[in-house]
Amino acid sequence: MSSVPVSAYLALALIIFCIGLYGALTKKNTVIVLISIELMLNAVNINLVTFSKYGAAPSITGQVFALFSIAVAAAEVAVGLAILISLYRNRRSVNIDEMNELKN
Repeated sequence: MSSVPVSAYLALALIIFCIGLYGALTKKNTVIVLISIELMLNAVNINLVTFSKYGAAPSITGQVFALFSIAVAAAEVAVGLAILISLYRNRRSVNIDEMNELKN
């Protein structure tokens, strides 16, 4: 059995989520915002796997949800980067402040 307590996993997930939230709310570079969203999703995955293993009724369902979350995150990155490349081609910038209007 593992000697790492559940609170350590939850604290790690909390720290990672807070870093991601800070980056998503304060940074102006779109790439950094996408990375911050990925950090938040990874923190959720850590919680899902932790509660799947150490929860009241341990089962594999949390790990299955984490797998689906990873698949959704991969799709989000693909769509986000496609939109980002399109915006960069049109505006020559990845700054979020310059992307608030729908003009060419």
